Amino acid sequence: MTPSIKQLRYICAVAEHRHFSKAAESCFVTQSTLSAAIQELESQLGVVIFERSKKTVLITPLGDRLLDQARLILGDVEDFVSLAKIHNEALAGEIRLGVIPTIGPFLLPHLLKDLRKNYTKLKLYLKEDLSSQLYQQLRQGQLDLVILALPYALPEMETISLFKDEFLLCLSPGHQLEKSKQIKQAQLKGESLLLLEEGHCLRDHALEACKLEKTESDLIYQGTSLHTLVQMVANGLGVTLLPAMSIDADVLGDTQLQLRHFSGENVSREIGMAWRKSDPRREEYLLLADFIKQNSSAAKSIVK
Repeated sequence: MTPSIKQLRYICAVAEHRHFSKAAESCFVTQSTLSAAIQELESQLGVVIFERSKKTVLITPLGDRLLDQARLILGDVEDFVSLAKIHNEALAGEIRLGVIPTIGPFLLPHLLKDLRKNYTKLKLYLKEDLSSQLYQQLRQGQLDLVILALPYALPEMETISLFKDEFLLCLSPGHQLEKSKQIKQAQLKGESLLLLEEGHCLRDHALEACKLEKTESDLIYQGTSLHTLVQMVANGLGVTLLPAMSIDADVLGDTQLQLRHFSGENVSREIGMAWRKSDPRREEYLLLADFIKQNSSAAKSIVK
């Protein structure tokens, strides 16, 4: 028995949502249709992919391995379709682009405006999510490209660096570090450092860039967005690290918060783009990468 593409999509959807009803909704089918298809697949293969109860959906160890393979198959199917759609005009079809929340709102508005002017036939569909979720969606063909901060483990993907994004220290007026024209990483030791909550790779990249161990500062993981971190600093709860692209996009608003550069080198994160190595549209993606490099000067600029 050969599983159908629909059945593979259904089990991946359940694994993503850990809920049969939500998975069915995302696949635009009824829950009974989805459940029956998965039960048929399990029965014909003689395996159990999901442990079901009234409150939870668990993935069996074998189910994990099967899902991993299913995602690869779905990615290959999307590449098969893409190959059939290739034509001579560059950037003239549909591209599904995933981007992380600490990049999307600050890079895309200006960039999309320029893209529409230069590539009128390009249809760009956007999805904002955390790096881990974007990677899974890229693997199984739900996305064509992702823009995220590197380094990040991306097996089976090709990556390209777009630009460096400097980190600056954000502090409230009157803070003791305000007297320093430039900050040394060691000065953050013992400070109340406000960072994004678990799941946001910006937190780990910021710590790595500043050469800080998690025990060297009073780390507070409460922010759900960079705008939240700014408001926490404005309320005197600590200091934070902000990427330059967010400052260029006026993340500070009218808060009157202070910014300081770091005196050390490479206090930054690397912004990159990734796609499946098997995707036949590699040349188009490289063209898009070049376009981003040439038309995102606001995101790349160093705040003075």
